[in-house]
Amino acid sequence: MDKAYDSKLVEGKIYRMWEKGGYFKPKIDKKKKPFTIILPPPNANADLHLGHAMYVIEDIMTRYHRMIGDPTLWLPGADHAGFETQYVFEKELAKKDKSRFDFPRDVLYKMIWDFVHENRGKMENQLRRLGFSLDWSRNVFTLDQTVVTTVYTTFKRLFDEGLVYRGLRLVNYCTKDGTGFSDLEVKHVERADPLYYMKYGPFILATVRPETKFGDTAVAVNPKDKRYKKWIGKEIEVEGLLRKFKMKVVGDDAIDPSFGTGVAKVTPSHDFTDYEIAKRHNLPMKQVIGFDGRLTDIAGPYAGLKVKTAREKVVEEMKTRGMIDHIDENYTHTVATCYKCGTVIEPLPLEQWYVKIKPLATQATKAIKEKKIAVVPRRFEKHMIQWLTNFADWNISRQLVWGMRIPAWKCQSCNEWTVTEGEEPNQCSKCHKTKLQQDTDTFDTWFSSGQWPFATLRVAQGKLSDFRSNDFNYFYPTSVMETAYDILPWWVCRMIMLGLYVTNDVPFRTVYYHGLIRDSKGQKMSKSKGNVLNPLRLIDQYGADALRFSLVFGTAAGNDQSISEDKIRGMRNFANKLWNAARFVTLLQSETKKGQQDITFKKEMDRIIHKVTSYMDKFNFNAASELLYESFWHWYCDQIIEQAKNGKISKTVLHEGLLSYLKLLHPFMPFVTEELYQKMPGWNGTPLIVSSWPV
Repeated sequence: MDKAYDSKLVEGKIYRMWEKGGYFKPKIDKKKKPFTIILPPPNANADLHLGHAMYVIEDIMTRYHRMIGDPTLWLPGADHAGFETQYVFEKELAKKDKSRFDFPRDVLYKMIWDFVHENRGKMENQLRRLGFSLDWSRNVFTLDQTVVTTVYTTFKRLFDEGLVYRGLRLVNYCTKDGTGFSDLEVKHVERADPLYYMKYGPFILATVRPETKFGDTAVAVNPKDKRYKKWIGKEIEVEGLLRKFKMKVVGDDAIDPSFGTGVAKVTPSHDFTDYEIAKRHNLPMKQVIGFDGRLTDIAGPYAGLKVKTAREKVVEEMKTRGMIDHIDENYTHTVATCYKCGTVIEPLPLEQWYVKIKPLATQATKAIKEKKIAVVPRRFEKHMIQWLTNFADWNISRQLVWGMRIPAWKCQSCNEWTVTEGEEPNQCSKCHKTKLQQDTDTFDTWFSSGQWPFATLRVAQGKLSDFRSNDFNYFYPTSVMETAYDILPWWVCRMIMLGLYVTNDVPFRTVYYHGLIRDSKGQKMSKSKGNVLNPLRLIDQYGADALRFSLVFGTAAGNDQSISEDKIRGMRNFANKLWNAARFVTLLQSETKKGQQDITFKKEMDRIIHKVTSYMDKFNFNAASELLYESFWHWYCDQIIEQAKNGKISKTVLHEGLLSYLKLLHPFMPFVTEELYQKMPGWNGTPLIVSSWPV
């Protein structure tokens, strides 16, 4: 053995041996219950970040179950990441003085497809660098045709059963990127803006958006506000920039009496709260901001102006005409922005496809309450039920080219929609006319990834018959879904809803949530703060085992953790300690006599094995890693090896103990343990990855 462990010389060689030997593939045994994890698919086009390294928890589970003899599948995949990928591609086009508008839809789609697949292998090789024992023979892409067909089939069934409908509602819309967003993709930032106190008939009211005055359709007050009770239900006349107009005063509990003067203008087409007020009071909607971010024709001379410019000109005119009472120049409030480009999100009315959530959520809630799905840590079970109870209907439309185009065609004669499983219809399903036009939108990525557990297992077998493929029948429901807690409502809850709906069973038996990774000061990592740690650089510097162990050690399930290079460096020292101990054991002079402390050693070793196994079965990987670290370093190395030097522990027992530690540590530190295992005297040629767990 070399004097020192060099991860650079070991890791690539070991991984190639594992992959070439087919050791990641499960050995299906119908007499045994399988262990299955479906990888939460990373963006096919993007490099991994440190958060992706938390997949180590899935690899720990996978390697452990493989070693205890379970037929074990960890199925990999990649996400087309609709908006994320199209945004990156458009930046590449901009470098060539081009934009998405310069290409027909089918050409643009093909260009992005090629772009993604040129880069996809890079991300997958990064997963290999981390030592993840994924069954690459079953690798899936979210835009594989079988996945697409699965998603289309689900959509049509939802539509046929009245659980999908077309509706006009407000959406979070980025006028620069040209698409609506889910709440997850909206970044809320705090900033100071002027708060304008405008004269509105008999009232003075406060707003940060005077330019939307052209879209106002009512004035609202809180019905409990004694100052304005007498006005509720009455009509007032308001001085407008174009002409005088009349509007109704409504009473609504959504109005905060303490904000401004307690009076608010209602602009249903451009504010989510106002939209709900309008529905409750049957108010009309007037759209004053278009999808291009410019004021519409109802703004008269201000039409065509961008919002910021229009606001300045409107305020200037209102000041001139005495329509502004006063201005609070530094009003601090929260503004919704596009998480990519920073453009202020505009709530805009748009017809979209919606899923009726309540019937699906009811079944999902029931499954959780009946313990068909275990939640680790347990506290997140309550959060899941809260989200499922309060979900609004789900907007699954996105205004993108890159993604699964919605298989719905609008009849140009009767305006009804015909939905298929992907094939283009010959005629309208209602009036049977033949002039149809397909929806230009694509599915929200969460809609397709919400079907990931069962869609992947169907793809793996390559069949689309009624779920009778070997993989689906054997590996579904999956055993564990492991992911960060911050996407609990957007992904995990939706997988449960859609899994139950399509397969009549839960998609996984356990949900394991890990926390978020923060810097050494507890701050969220971001490029703007300059505190991002690149996992590949860390692997190059310290080795994959050190990074893996540091992400598990000292952090309980569901808790955020601060990660620093000092911690990773400490785990590299542990890998070196393991190497040096193994080197000592192999170089120890042979002996045959029984050591005085052999029986005591074996009892303690059995206790450690039993305790670690118990921790692994209970998903307590933090406790398992801490016990292994402390006992190996301070008991095996500091005490037992010293006793061996004095002949109190036999070499045979010392060697057996080391082999047990290599097996116990393998799920956490697979590279160094595999390398050492194969260098141990008497190695029988079976790699550690498929050796049996110590008992």
